[in-house]
Amino acid sequence: MIPVVSFIGHHNAGKTRLLSRLVETLSERGLRVGAVKHAPHLEVADPPGTDSQQLREAGAHRMLLLGSDSAVLAWSQPTIENLEIDIQRLFSDCDIVLIEGLKHGPFPKIEVFRRTGQVPQEPLAGELDVIAVVSDAAIALPDGTASFSPRDHEAIADFLETTFLPQ
Repeated sequence: MIPVVSFIGHHNAGKTRLLSRLVETLSERGLRVGAVKHAPHLEVADPPGTDSQQLREAGAHRMLLLGSDSAVLAWSQPTIENLEIDIQRLFSDCDIVLIEGLKHGPFPKIEVFRRTGQVPQEPLAGELDVIAVVSDAAIALPDGTASFSPRDHEAIADFLETTFLPQ
């Protein structure tokens, strides 16, 4: 099984920046890293009348929109349970898959926490089961929860390797 880890946190906590650094660091170490962005409000671009929309409406199980230098694969995703199977199949050539978001998903979670904005936010750790927290803020954590600075992406990469990848 390919290990899958979700990085969760409030809006603007720094998840994308951290994941970008982790993907770069792990890739430099020779690992093949898959990335998933959970965007629950996203609608795959299938405007009415387009060829891709017609193919999907016709019942295509999966539809690949192929551009000159990139591609987008789309399919119906009715349940999270299917997502686990799909990730294993779609990322079969990866050593690890990092998800941005999916805080209520079935995968181990690392929280990225930063106090921002006018509305005081509290960490999700304790409310949700997380294995680690990445934060510069002084916060109380449940016993056994690892803690990292967001600037120490090397230590977070080490944690991912020792926790999830065979030695």
